[in-house]
Amino acid sequence: MSRPSDHIDSAPPREDPNVVQPKLGFVGWSRWFWRQLTSMRTALFLLLLLAIAAVPGSLVPQRSSDPNGVANYFTEHPDIAPLLDKLQAFDVYTSAWFSAIYLLLFVSLIGCIIPRTKHHLNALRAKPPRTPVRLTRMAGFRARLLPAEAAADGAEPIEAARTVLRKAGYRVAVYQDANSTSVSAERGYLRETGNLVFHTALVGVLFAVGFGGGLGFTGQKIVIEGQSFVNSIPSYNSFNPGRFFNSDSLIPFSIRVDKLDVKYETENKNALGTPLDYTAHVTTTEPGQAPKKQTIKVNEPLEIGGTSVYLLGNAYAPEVTVRDPQGKIVFQDDVVFRSQDTNNTSLGTIKVPDGLAQQVGMTGFFYPTKGDSQTAAGAMASIFPDLRDPLVTLNVYVGSLGLDDGVPQNVYSLNTDKMKQVAGPGTATKSLEIAPGQTVQLPDGLGTVSVDGVKRYVGLDIHSDPAQGWVLLFAILIFGGLLTALFVPRRRIWVKAVDNADGSVTLEYAGLARGEDPNLESAIETIAEQHAAGLTRSSARTRTENT
Repeated sequence: MSRPSDHIDSAPPREDPNVVQPKLGFVGWSRWFWRQLTSMRTALFLLLLLAIAAVPGSLVPQRSSDPNGVANYFTEHPDIAPLLDKLQAFDVYTSAWFSAIYLLLFVSLIGCIIPRTKHHLNALRAKPPRTPVRLTRMAGFRARLLPAEAAADGAEPIEAARTVLRKAGYRVAVYQDANSTSVSAERGYLRETGNLVFHTALVGVLFAVGFGGGLGFTGQKIVIEGQSFVNSIPSYNSFNPGRFFNSDSLIPFSIRVDKLDVKYETENKNALGTPLDYTAHVTTTEPGQAPKKQTIKVNEPLEIGGTSVYLLGNAYAPEVTVRDPQGKIVFQDDVVFRSQDTNNTSLGTIKVPDGLAQQVGMTGFFYPTKGDSQTAAGAMASIFPDLRDPLVTLNVYVGSLGLDDGVPQNVYSLNTDKMKQVAGPGTATKSLEIAPGQTVQLPDGLGTVSVDGVKRYVGLDIHSDPAQGWVLLFAILIFGGLLTALFVPRRRIWVKAVDNADGSVTLEYAGLARGEDPNLESAIETIAEQHAAGLTRSSARTRTENT
């Protein structure tokens, strides 16, 4: 059916030309902005935005936890990496935009908590509200008639109801009207207390994380079996201090890696080579204490000197020796080869700046168990991560290593811009292949290179967070406050005694819940039954005493 032509959905707004809306001005706009910022809706939005802003930190490596991963990302993605770096994608958690969201959420939560806490304290000190005039409109309403004889012989109904409600944990207040007396009771303020504890603890977590991050540090160190690490800044391969970190706070403990035990799956053909367990056996020494034998496992960090030492990874470090044509040793070291796949096919670099006719650089692979590659025809790859048939292959370069330019270099990469390849693909000499215990000649009579053995190394992540205990405490409070806010009901119950002309009393019961409370009616029924039972016992006791 069509509407009449003169139909309108609502009357047009009335405009009074004499009414002029005031301009807000700076103070007005400031108040409006503060009210918007400190609303719970804004706090929830900022919390969601903070979670979204943290996502890039899990998609790209972070300088604070994986500096080598950042360097590899620049190598593998030279086009997009500089743009991401300008956007602070490699420093997400200390970036300007993440910090802005973090601080706004901090202020928003505090602005929500303070007025709510004040209101809650005032509510706790106030009496329960007066009993409504018409309880018939309330949830769970029920009424019963107390005969005149029972009303005269038994206890005063409202005093009995007050006793029952107090025993049930309600705050009570008695009110007197013209022809009725009532008791107003309420409980469940613990719900709002839990809500405030939840939000206050959330602020505490934000503060503790920021405080701990500012005073703490993270560092990474590769330690080869048989070698030691001392907790000092120069000893780290990478070190990322907090904004307020003081190097004087470092406790000079030491960790010696005695042995690394690794177990791989060898029976299940569908999971051959899957690591089952990593255990680093270490000897730790703290100032003024005797050395201790301890272990570090994955997800079982070592606690020492106020830090947590985590086992990140492991691979191999072949013992390489380079000699000149006369047999004099010019280079001898355990060379770290970084693992490239699950079977520990590893990439390494050797730099020999002095002692030979020219500076020599070598790059190559280490295969714990050599075999044919499944992805590249004619290439080699490791087919099992443990040492079963190890082999080192090296490409050799001669020329300038660039070490005399004063420019810092990555020890795990070789800059060949000023070097000439003399062995490897594209040259007349194939790559050098060396098994442990073997010695081979370098091209052009430069000397010899040998692999004397193979050791394992471990990657350690040393993490210091002076506020982690507080973070745990606040996390427990968050969980406890949330459970309290969810499962403690907030309700009011009223009991009214209305005097009738014949001396009888009509007892009315009703309640009101704040939010969902499926047990409200059963709670009212329980109170009514306990009240009736108490009045019956009181009346019977009075009659017995009179007889």
